[in-house]
Amino acid sequence: MLSDGTHYGDELKDRIQPLTERTKLLQKRFKHKTKGSRSWRALKKQIAKLHLRIRNIRRDILHKATADICKNHVCISMEDLNLKNMTASARGTVENPSTNVRAKAGLNRELLLRAPGEAGRMLEYKLRLRGGMLIKVPPQYTSQTCPVCGHVSSGNRISQSIFVCEKCGHKANADLNAAENIRRAGRARIAGAAGSQELSPGTCRRAA
Repeated sequence: MLSDGTHYGDELKDRIQPLTERTKLLQKRFKHKTKGSRSWRALKKQIAKLHLRIRNIRRDILHKATADICKNHVCISMEDLNLKNMTASARGTVENPSTNVRAKAGLNRELLLRAPGEAGRMLEYKLRLRGGMLIKVPPQYTSQTCPVCGHVSSGNRISQSIFVCEKCGHKANADLNAAENIRRAGRARIAGAAGSQELSPGTCRRAA
């Protein structure tokens, strides 16, 4: 979701989720096939085709979405996520078992579905071609910070979709609230870089 409320995730979910569910079903059947048999090879090929189709659909949707975003914005801010760590096994390890496994597994599925790393790479090179830039900001507390009074608390995020500031009472969609914090962090970074001459003044003046 962008800070102006524009949302790009629905098409990804609508088109890919049914294929993902189909893949899971086939993978369960695949486990019970005799390795090397005709049915085993046929099912393996079918699963591979589904994976390829999912990748192609995701790439097509991301290309269209990032192209649309770059048409209207010169500078774009996004969280600098450590995706490798975030999508590690939700169960943890034997030595360090994880907690809240169901919620973490759900987050992993969402991250893999939306492929923020791939989207970021597309945005970066498309913006560069247009003379713009992608600004990556620290992800800490973006979902817990009130953009009105600056109060930071995990209690501000009362649900996955609702943000209510404990201090000033500001209410917003949680994703939209986080997007606004990311936008502000990016603008602050631009201002700081401009002051130290790390960015060209022209680029900073045109930043959205």
